[in-house]
Amino acid sequence: MAIIESFLNTLYDLCQKSGLAGFLVEGGWKNIIMILISFVFMYLAIARGFEPLLLLPISFGMLLTNLPGAGMYHSELWEYVTRTEIDPVTGQEIINDHYLDYGYILRHGGLLDMLYLGVKLQIYPPLIFLGIGAMTDFGPLIANPKSFLLGAAAQGGIFLTFIGAALLNMTAAECASIAIIGGADGPTAIFVSSKLLSGTDTIGVGTIALAAYTYMALVPIIQPPIMRGLTTKKERAVVMGQLRSVSKTEKILFPILVTLIIALMIPDAAPLVGMLMFGNLLKESGCCDRIAKTAQNELMNIITIFLGTSVGATTKASNIITPAFGKVIVLGVAAFMLATACGILLGKLMYVLSGKTINPLIGSAGVSAVPMAARVSQQVGQEENPTNYLLMHAMGPNVAGVIGSAVAAGVLLSIVQIG
Repeated sequence: MAIIESFLNTLYDLCQKSGLAGFLVEGGWKNIIMILISFVFMYLAIARGFEPLLLLPISFGMLLTNLPGAGMYHSELWEYVTRTEIDPVTGQEIINDHYLDYGYILRHGGLLDMLYLGVKLQIYPPLIFLGIGAMTDFGPLIANPKSFLLGAAAQGGIFLTFIGAALLNMTAAECASIAIIGGADGPTAIFVSSKLLSGTDTIGVGTIALAAYTYMALVPIIQPPIMRGLTTKKERAVVMGQLRSVSKTEKILFPILVTLIIALMIPDAAPLVGMLMFGNLLKESGCCDRIAKTAQNELMNIITIFLGTSVGATTKASNIITPAFGKVIVLGVAAFMLATACGILLGKLMYVLSGKTINPLIGSAGVSAVPMAARVSQQVGQEENPTNYLLMHAMGPNVAGVIGSAVAAGVLLSIVQIG
């Protein structure tokens, strides 16, 4: 009898510690919902091809973090605490209420906690930008510098949403983190939110990343109705002239000059813009092919896996299924739609000022979703005129949008830190 009783007790303890039992505790239904949502995102990535390189790792990270008892990510370790320190010069006590105990995280964290360090320490997003720079041709932007204006105009959606979020009594950190979604740039959104959001905020990095990549994937669905609604058939049918050829010297000088100008004007944008331009210089210099190819392929792939999986891990049910998540979704799509509209409206103005030689559709490509937004401009333009080829013209504002979103991130960080 004693052996049977011991066996039954052991079996009971195993059942109590199983993941299935975790679904039965209070709030366990939220984990089930998040796991089902992860399946939906896996389907969108695999079957529909929606940003699969990042959406699939994010969705699988979402699955792992919501499995009860897996212990791979611990959100409680990432809550900011108050710490009292002694100033080595004055000997006075200094209260630091924005402090993370990284030593404790290293000792007690799980696998995904370790990977998430690269997000929280702002390592992964700049490295992603390094790879993007190594794959980007800034030739269309150099050939048509006016494209910078369209890329800048599209960032208007970010700042309009920042103001709107502030009117809803959200914190400055939350306003900036939601607003940057309008740039349609996942790494930038992660960079800003991981730097600003803490355990006391009602939204998390995972929520921001999920919204950002969802809207990036939905560019072909969200943008066309706005583009058609704000332009006339005549405007959409405008055929633009061929771009001039760009010399190698111009392509080499461009990343150097952009880094100098932006880093000196907005230092907070230097990590993103600097790495973007460094990657591009590796590509255009012609003397670092091995390093450029590594940045484009191996490094980019490794960081993408780490970034996506660790960001997905932050989408624990207790953090996502909240009223704040609804605000992120609504304000995020508003930011993206406003960014598209701002780009098109400036495109319409340039259409008039240029003597009707600029197609305003290329303004919608001012968001940072490269090259998807440029392809959408091409698609909508060809609906009106099948012989119209806007892709290379749209790539100018598109790559300008990558720079613009990084600059907007630096401005938002400066605003929040000053505030």
